[in-house]
Amino acid sequence: MLQALARLATSRARLVLAITGIGILLAGFAGIHAFKELKSAGFVRPSAPSQVAADKLRDDFVGPPGLILTVKARSGSVDSPAVVAAGKAITARLAAEPGVRHVQSYWSTGSASLRSRSGDDGLITATLTGSDTKVSDRVRALAPQFVTNRGPVVVSAGGAPYFGNSVGKQITGDLAKAESVAIPLTLLFLILAFGSAVAALLPVAIGAISIFTTLAVLWLLGSITNVSQYALNLTTAMSLGLAIDYSLLMVNRYREELAAGHDAEAAVTAAVTKGGRTILFSAATVAAAMAALLVFPVYFLRSFAYAGISVVVLATLGALVVLPSLLVVLGPRINAWRLPIGRGRSTTMGGESPFWRQVAHLVTSRPLATGLPILALLAVLALPFAHVNFGIPDDRVLAPGSPARAVGDALRTQFASDAATTTEIVTSAPLDPVQAADYTSRISALSGVQAAVGPQGTWVDGRPTSVDASQVAQLGLHQSQAGTWITAYTPDPLSHQAQSLVKAIRAVPVPGGAVSYVGGPAASLVDQKADLGGHLPLALVLIGLTTLVVLWLFTGSIVLPIKALILNALTLSAVLGVMVWIFQYGHLSSFFGFTPLPTSTTMPLLLFCIAFGLSMDYEVFLLARIKELHDAGVPNQEAVVGGLAKVGRLVSAAAGLMAITFFSFATSKVSFIQMFALGTGLAIVIDATLVRGVLVPAFMRLAGDWNWWSPSPLRRLHDRFGLREAPAPA
Repeated sequence: MLQALARLATSRARLVLAITGIGILLAGFAGIHAFKELKSAGFVRPSAPSQVAADKLRDDFVGPPGLILTVKARSGSVDSPAVVAAGKAITARLAAEPGVRHVQSYWSTGSASLRSRSGDDGLITATLTGSDTKVSDRVRALAPQFVTNRGPVVVSAGGAPYFGNSVGKQITGDLAKAESVAIPLTLLFLILAFGSAVAALLPVAIGAISIFTTLAVLWLLGSITNVSQYALNLTTAMSLGLAIDYSLLMVNRYREELAAGHDAEAAVTAAVTKGGRTILFSAATVAAAMAALLVFPVYFLRSFAYAGISVVVLATLGALVVLPSLLVVLGPRINAWRLPIGRGRSTTMGGESPFWRQVAHLVTSRPLATGLPILALLAVLALPFAHVNFGIPDDRVLAPGSPARAVGDALRTQFASDAATTTEIVTSAPLDPVQAADYTSRISALSGVQAAVGPQGTWVDGRPTSVDASQVAQLGLHQSQAGTWITAYTPDPLSHQAQSLVKAIRAVPVPGGAVSYVGGPAASLVDQKADLGGHLPLALVLIGLTTLVVLWLFTGSIVLPIKALILNALTLSAVLGVMVWIFQYGHLSSFFGFTPLPTSTTMPLLLFCIAFGLSMDYEVFLLARIKELHDAGVPNQEAVVGGLAKVGRLVSAAAGLMAITFFSFATSKVSFIQMFALGTGLAIVIDATLVRGVLVPAFMRLAGDWNWWSPSPLRRLHDRFGLREAPAPA
């Protein structure tokens, strides 16, 4: 297959490039529309009890608010005549908007729960019709019409759909900022590495092609299934990183062959047949790790699998088809535009690195003395992860001061109850007045429930409270032909108390044999933890098995794949520990500008799969060179030293470029995107230095010839089906 790709590049180079150019134009046109097709939800499976409750509230009741407006008096209080007039006018305007189902405000109901403790702010809440996507679109259009800083009041917007839109807008801006940082730094790094502007531009060009085409794939997938907007960050970072990794390897191999005296076509053939196998195995390990995300029933994680697998396929095609065609057309001009900073240096990074040879010699001479301190360091870094506290993203992932965050902070601190974080209970059949009163009373009596509101009124600590005339009309909204709706005012949904209350509410028997569905943010978090935890063992098994199979096919050994799994697990545990230390404990929060929060349930899984796949990328790079020397008859220790000396500079450059790409996303103003960026970048740095530079050579020195051991049946199977390096062309 690789020889066929090499023949295609050498015989049809200009045709390949022409087709690629047309494809980029089409992909660019489609990719522009990808942002409109992506969604902001997807953290809970569709059949989860909390999601069923949300669907029933939307379809059978008025449901929770889709848009929340805080109206702040410039002077006086919310009861000042000018503020009252403004509040009533805004309420009437909002109620008259198409798609608005139900509006209530402090000025229309007089409810104390819609008035801040200080009396400076009042709330207006609106329920909107349609699916979650339509509600989100409607909020995007409505909010700017009401947000104002003029007149007697200051109006701000909030609520879950507005928060989702704000995050999407922030991510789009952060993408542009990250790319403006990553691409120039990457190009500068490549120029320093290659000493030639032409050679440096090629990996960046392949990365850009990968980004455009992957965005087109996301547009296509988004038009037929649910895809999360958060996958955009992975698309850009991995597209640029993997394309540069693979292109770096290919360009370096090509320049080696040119330096050895081969012409352009022979050099391309050698580069594709020699380096192509390493790229294919690397791509297989990364794709396998990303594919494990498909086992989870939430489309937030599935979206990263879609994006990640697409990136891997497209980056591989770019490196094995498009890049070789470019190399054929360029020929020796690959070394053109050499800069003064690169003059007199080797044109390749594949030559032996004296530094990495010295490191490898030191480690293999004293494997325990060098390896054990690194193991101890990684174990210490992993300790904070033992105290991880999981949560679900809310508006506090945005930087303090952002509009959606400001409204969320006001609801949590200035109002007696937060309408955006209540726990909602919906029964499968309507309850009669006596049953509804009894059920509401028992829910209100649970420790931690501040109040419970049902069709018969409000209960506190198991006892009914007085109902004024303004509340009577609102109580009727809690009953329909499809069931009964009860709202429980509970603590912060990220707290353990709120999550315990969800379980306690679900345990309260429903009168008349009906079934209850408990929803709201706290219930969504409980369901998400159950869903992800239940599917985690299968995901880990799939990652482990695919890694074992792919690396066994690559090396013929079962020892090296097991070693890779153990070291990668240790590295990722250390990274997750550091992320908990930073983002949950709050260290460096002032530097990065985030609010410490419980760790999002999806982030450790996402970090594990992505960082695991990228770590295996460098594992394959290093093992390819070591195995090449071992197969040539070089003794084990010298093969390890020679392999690291030969590939150390290339792995360092590739890891540095990948880390730059991911670290650039730490400039984001969304805290879990910062966590994703810092965690992945840190995993790459640790893997390329401490693991590949110290732990791998130390282990392989201690294991000796056992490195290449497999049981006899597997050895015979590998002799027949294992994939090997293609012989160098004559």
